Amino acid sequence: VQLQASGGGLVQAGGSLRLSCAASGRTFSSYVMGWFRQAPGKEREFVAGIIWSGSSTVYTVYADTVKGRFTISRDNAKNTVYLQMNSLKPEDMAVYYCAAKTRIYDSWRLSSTYDYWGQGTQVTVSS
Repeated sequence: VQLQASGGGLVQAGGSLRLSCAASGRTFSSYVMGWFRQAPGKEREFVAGIIWSGSSTVYTVYADTVKGRFTISRDNAKNTVYLQMNSLKPEDMAVYYCAAKTRIYDSWRLSSTYDYWGQGTQVTVSS
């Protein structure tokens, strides 16, 4: 099982980036997929999570700090989850990680509840 994150880069404040996380090794349609970030000297923090219910219903959760600016989505056919980041701020600068977990009823905001992790992708926001 592998998660491959991509899409990071350098952007000016107010700009946008879209991160992608491609999953391989198994089908993640029933997993919770999440994005976390970690800035230098800080703990890893939850950014957003998503689960596909099996029908057209998708359930998402966001950290308060990104709500209204970031959008998480997934394409089950491609086994890929996305994080669209708009109105980026310098405080959004961090290494972003995607993660997956099977325990859907455990807190989505706790990194310890996730089973699989991708490598990080750096997001740099210049002021």
